[in-house]
Amino acid sequence: MILWRLLPLVRGAAPTDPGGALWFPRELQGAGRHDNPDRYGCLYAAENPVSAVAEALAPFRGTGALVPTMLLRAGAPLVLAQLQLQDGSDLIDLDEPRVLTRTGLRPSQVATYARAVTQAYATRLYDEHPTAVGLRWWSTIEASLVNLTLYDRAADSLRLIGVQELTFEHQATRAAADLLGLAIADS
Repeated sequence: MILWRLLPLVRGAAPTDPGGALWFPRELQGAGRHDNPDRYGCLYAAENPVSAVAEALAPFRGTGALVPTMLLRAGAPLVLAQLQLQDGSDLIDLDEPRVLTRTGLRPSQVATYARAVTQAYATRLYDEHPTAVGLRWWSTIEASLVNLTLYDRAADSLRLIGVQELTFEHQATRAAADLLGLAIADS
C-alpha cells in the first residue's frame, strides 16, 4: 500500500532519525488525534497526497490565500514523503461498519475533534489488537479522503520510496488549497 506523509524537511536526516520520513516522533506527541506517547509513538499518513497536504493546511482554511510561510514548519520546508506499507499489514479500518460494530465505536466518535475521545479509543484498540499496525479513518475535511495512524509497531513494515518538496506548483498543494478554499498567492 502506498501512503503519503507530510513533514518538515530535516536536511541530512536518515529516514528513521529524528526529522526523517520514517521517524515516529513520540517525544513530540500528545496533542494529536490518536497520540498516546506513554504507550506508543505514531506516524500520520494518508492514502492520497492531497489528503496529507490538506490536513497540514487545514488550520489556514478561511484565511484567504495560501502564502509561502504556510509551507514551512519551524522554519523548515514541508516535504511530501511517499511510503510503502507492507502488503498484508493489519490495519483497523474505522471506515468499515462491521469494524465499528465490533469495536463498539460510532462514526461520531471517529470523526470528533475531541482528543480525549479519539486518543482513548486509539489506545484501547492498540491494546486489544496487538498485531494491528495502525488505524484507517476518514478525513474530517472530506470523507472521501482516507488517513492512517500508524503505531510505532509498524516501523518494520514501512519503506521510504521518495521525498518531494512541497511547492505552490505541486499538484497536491493546488488540489488541497482548492479543497480548503485557499487561493494560491504569487510567490
